[in-house]
Parts: sequence; structure tokens; C-alpha cells
Amino acid sequence: MPGVTVNVVSEVKAVRFPRQKLAKLVRAVCTRFGLENAAVDIAIVDNSSIRKLNKRFLNRKAVTDCLAFDLSQPGENLRRFELVVNGERAASESAQRNHSVGAEVALYVTHGLLHNLGFNDLLPKDAKRMHRLEDEILQQQGFGRIYEKMKNPQRPATPFGRPKNL
Repeated sequence: MPGVTVNVVSEVKAVRFPRQKLAKLVRAVCTRFGLENAAVDIAIVDNSSIRKLNKRFLNRKAVTDCLAFDLSQPGENLRRFELVVNGERAASESAQRNHSVGAEVALYVTHGLLHNLGFNDLLPKDAKRMHRLEDEILQQQGFGRIYEKMKNPQRPATPFGRPKNL
């Protein structure tokens, strides 16, 4: 019977996120793009682990937010994705941007899934399209517009109200 299975493991004990809501998000993204038969494994790791994986698989030394791997086999009916999400960065970024760690993790998961589904963000126009889609999906799934908040962080109110974006 086709379906989307989601497995989440975390090595970052201090990072709390809603596993069921994350699984629902993954299923919604897969369904939106016509995937009826998929297995998505998500590993939540720390900065050190993701840096090592980034070096090993992409030959990049930097810490990143998410790595996405399509492990599907040609001719196989099942799509297999593995996402490695930086929980340590999610905790830090969410605190700076004043939203939940779960919302930041959801952004990274959505971003990785979209990469696995063929989206890219190398060109500015493609990045804009991809980030708009991420926010649309996250909003529909109850996480809010997370990427847009990154671009336009909330500024503190002044005695005259909120300042306008310049």
C-alpha cells in the first residue's frame, strides 16, 4: 500500500520539536508534489556532525542548516529521501528570530525536501521562488512565514509604533 513514511531521530537532546507536526508537514509536501510512495528519514544533528557530513559529501568545511540526499533507486516505485538537519543552528536561529525551534526545523526540512524534488536556489530568481514556496507551505501547515521573518525580522516597537521597513 503506497504512503509516505517519516522517521525522525535526534542526537540533539536540548532541541524540542513537534515530531507529529513535522511528519504531517513532510506528508503534505510529498502529496503536494504527487509523491504517493516515499520514505523520508530525518536526522537532527549538531554543528559538529553536520560540518563533518558537509565536508564528506560536498567537500565544504562550513556548518550548514540542512543536507538533503535522494537515495531513490532507478526504476524503484519508492522515493527515498534522507534529510540531515542542524538542530543546534535551529535553536540559535529561532531564538534570534523570535519563533519556535520547531518552526525553524520545519523550514530546514521543507527546504531539503524541495531540493530533493528538483528545486534549487542557486540563481536569485530561483531562490526567491523557492523561499516563497517554503513560506506558503509552512504557513499552510501552521508554522507561519519563517523565511520572510528571516528577511524582515521584527524590530522593536518605538513610542510611535512599529518602524516601517525602509
